[in-house]
Amino acid sequence: MNKDVEPGRSGTLHKTPANPITPQDVADFQRDGVVCLRGMLDSGWCDMLRDASLEMMDSGAGRVREPKLQEGKGRFYSNVYLSDLDERFRLLREASPAPEIAATLMGCESVRFYYDQLFIKTPGTAAPTPWHNDLPFWPFAGNDLISIWIALTPVSARTSGVQYVAGSHRWNKMFRAVTPDYDPRFLDPALEECPDYGSPDTPSAGKVLSWDMQPGDVLCHHPLTVHGASGNASATQTRVGLSIRYLGKDVRWDPREHTMKLRRPPEVAPGEYPEDDVAFPTVWSRRQGFLQPQGQAAPK
Repeated sequence: MNKDVEPGRSGTLHKTPANPITPQDVADFQRDGVVCLRGMLDSGWCDMLRDASLEMMDSGAGRVREPKLQEGKGRFYSNVYLSDLDERFRLLREASPAPEIAATLMGCESVRFYYDQLFIKTPGTAAPTPWHNDLPFWPFAGNDLISIWIALTPVSARTSGVQYVAGSHRWNKMFRAVTPDYDPRFLDPALEECPDYGSPDTPSAGKVLSWDMQPGDVLCHHPLTVHGASGNASATQTRVGLSIRYLGKDVRWDPREHTMKLRRPPEVAPGEYPEDDVAFPTVWSRRQGFLQPQGQAAPK
């Protein structure tokens, strides 16, 4: 079989981006801390991952997090480490266009998988995604970390499209980590609360970027880029977004208080590169392509 395709439940799944990543895309990412890449995953990937996402939400499995909402006000569901639970998410982790996209935008020769996360807002969900940046949640320091946010349904401002403050990754500022359910374990009192840059009452900090998206489009952002989203005002459209995070070359282990608890911390000292092939397997390199993570079974 061609190395650029993977067996799927219906036909084959492409391993490389469906469209090229241009030098301008890389420049936009470096300047703004976020870029929208169109049509990176085809309908085979999107259909499979959307089905897997909705089934995961119905299953109740995993590390589910969701705010308590009033009856009839929709549902804001999130979950992490999906690839530990379902082979379809493992294919995304290890045999999809995602790691090549991450490496290209960061300018890295290889990437390690960090974790994946699912965000679903059902019709009428009032709960917003609080404005934040990602690095305060994560036990790392460095710049070579990236989130690849994949639209699996149509996305617009009405259906909770993500908004970003352009260039905010260059503020070199961490805001207090806030989860949708306001988990107090993340609330670091030493950090400032992030303003709501989607509100007209908040003084402008620069251009706010947002995109209408179709399934297979991806948003790629730096871990210090400030972002947030409104609720889902649609009466009919569920919004499904799937994020996958990768580590690059300059990352250092930094297990601060108030950061997320990993399923397995790396066996390295604080301040060291997290070279642990079980905790953070290298899944792709420019020379070798896709790599089979050590100590993990291949997707079936």
